[in-house]
Amino acid sequence: MRKSHPVRRVVLATAATVSGVVLLLSLKPASDPAAASAAGAAPRAPAAGQESPQGGARGAAPAGSGTVTGDAVRTQYGAVQVRLTVSAGKITKAEAVQAPKGGLSDQKTQLAVPRLNQEAVAAGTADIDAVSGATYTSEGYKKSLQSALDKVEPASPGTSGTTGSTQARTVTGQTAQTQYGPVQVRITLTAGKITKAEAVQAPKGGLSDQKTQLAVPRLNQEAVAAGTADIDSVSGATYTSTGYRQSLQSALDQAGG
Repeated sequence: MRKSHPVRRVVLATAATVSGVVLLLSLKPASDPAAASAAGAAPRAPAAGQESPQGGARGAAPAGSGTVTGDAVRTQYGAVQVRLTVSAGKITKAEAVQAPKGGLSDQKTQLAVPRLNQEAVAAGTADIDAVSGATYTSEGYKKSLQSALDKVEPASPGTSGTTGSTQARTVTGQTAQTQYGPVQVRITLTAGKITKAEAVQAPKGGLSDQKTQLAVPRLNQEAVAAGTADIDSVSGATYTSTGYRQSLQSALDQAGG
């Protein structure tokens, strides 16, 4: 046999080495750690305009906004219950979800409730007039309305442009005992000014009911208008007026007014 020439073996070995290097270079991009890392990072990049979890979630309604339902108040002719829709602490809608019904009560409810709803929105408080001929329904409505208002969370300072010093607060005066029964006044103050006054207790029963219905709304209005306890007595309701002023003054004392 003819032996291979040494030079030929060197050439063949060199050619094999070059082929191996070319093959390795052709495989390197697929196995390069840097390339693999770049390829894996692409899917994790957020899409353009994608909202973050914090920004994408819808927040809760601002404080002082939403729907609240007052307590059901029992009257001589049936239960009355008021539901309010509130925006930034202001009543935007009022409705009676319960009201007396059956017989003559249907007529009185149809007469009274729409007017009471309108007055509640207009006044923004439970200090609204009773509808003539529907006294029990009106009183029950006002009590349920007040309980709903008590459940409304005050609007936060940041949402309404107000500061902590202008936030409304409620103060209840001490009970004043009169010859015909106790009188107790609750006031709402905003920036130190009375914006609402109401009698949470007043003489009742017999002739006292009539005097209370006559005197208390006028006393409430005078308290707001005057901003002090220096208000006139209502003729024919002297004892109630005196007790009202005493309780009003105690409420102002507690408020620092």
